[in-house]
Formats: sequence, C-alpha cells, structure tokens
Amino acid sequence: MSGEDGSKEVTYERTELRDVIRRATFVLFDFDGPICRLFPGDSARDIGREQLLWLESKGRLDVLTRTEQRRLDPHAALAKVGGLPQHGALARQMEKRLAEDELQAVHSAFPTPYADPVIRTWQAVGARLAVATNNSPEAVRRYLAGRGLSGCFEPHIYGRTQELELLKPDPHCLNRALRGLEADASDALMVGDTVSDFTAARAAGVPFLGYARGSAEAADLTAAGARHVVGSLEEVLAILRDRA
Repeated sequence: MSGEDGSKEVTYERTELRDVIRRATFVLFDFDGPICRLFPGDSARDIGREQLLWLESKGRLDVLTRTEQRRLDPHAALAKVGGLPQHGALARQMEKRLAEDELQAVHSAFPTPYADPVIRTWQAVGARLAVATNNSPEAVRRYLAGRGLSGCFEPHIYGRTQELELLKPDPHCLNRALRGLEADASDALMVGDTVSDFTAARAAGVPFLGYARGSAEAADLTAAGARHVVGSLEEVLAILRDRA
C-alpha cells in the first residue's frame, strides 16, 4: 500500500519502468512522435482535410463514413481505402500523395526533445534499434540521415508498404521488424505515442512504452491499457545513462 502522497506507488512504478527499459534488447520506435514532430500542430489534420477534398473531387468521399471523415486522420483514411479491393487504384494515388506530403514535411520536422541522445545511448548500451511506423520509409530515412542517425537504425526501417490495410493498429510493421532483427517479442520494447501503437504492440506481444506530449495523450494511452507512459524522454535517457 502507498502512503497518502502515493510515494511508495510512484517508486514502484518507476522501478518497474526502469526494469522494462533495461530489459529491452531490441527497441522499436514509432517515427512521428517519439523521434520527431513530422506534422506539428494541426498540420496532420490539414492533410486530412486535403484528403477529403481530393476524395470529393474524385467522387469517392463516400468510401469514408461520416465518423471517419470527422477524424481527419490521414493514415486511418488511407488504411480504410486500402482495405477496399475495388478501390486499389484510388488507394495507390492516396498513398503517393501522402508520401509526398511526408517527404516535404521532413524539411520542417522538429526533433522530439531528448530523442537523439536516447537513440544514441540505447544503441551504445547494446540495444538493436528499428523504426516501425505508418509513415513512408523514404521520409524516415531522409529525416534520420539529416540528423546523422541512420547508422543507429539501418537497415531496420519498417514503414508503410502497399499493403495499406495493414497499417497500425495492425501489428504488421512490428512483426516485420521482429523478423528483420531476428528478435523474440518478449525481448523487445515498442516506443509509441498513440493508442494504435499500443494496440499493435499488444497484438505482436511486444512490451510497450508510451510517450505522451500532454495530459490528454497520456490519458488516452492509460485508458487503452498502457502501463508505462512518460511525458518526456529525459526520464528514459536518465535510466539509460544510469545503466551505462
């Protein structure tokens, strides 16, 4: 039991978090969020709006339900269209447009605080790293090259493929990463910032560490069942440096 200030509970949670981080032999990072802000602010929703306008211009806005339209989630919309075999050509065009937007966004992407030293330190203490993301792998590679981080990950970049219906929350990209690394799921750790990341990790049997920029994101992850959520990667870096 914890005291009124919850100190014992907090200490236990942080001890457990430390153990989760230290046990990870293989670390799978989501890209947009834990590594960088590819679409800061409302820019992702802006792209979602552009998708809707484009679908409307094609006379295909009806492929998304009203609820899906209101979400303004570019990847969710792409996965929905990609899962409709009769709209294969439409999905390929959508994917190409989104990939172009992502490649353009790399030029203004802002590094997530402490992400670069976390990546370098995790590699330095012996972990093998991969990216498992819904983003274009070309955009990931371009960003990592610009930050001098390619050597920490290559060749283990597992981004979006033409099997668009297998975007997260499907565990497809995580399973590809595990196979590429020749890793057991229990020896890995997924670092993600969305419920879809957590859902994919759970389906793949991979322990999960949530990164939440704000209280709303933290609440979403916790409500979904994520046990370990940090508001800053500085905490992860401190644990890794203590391990080193």
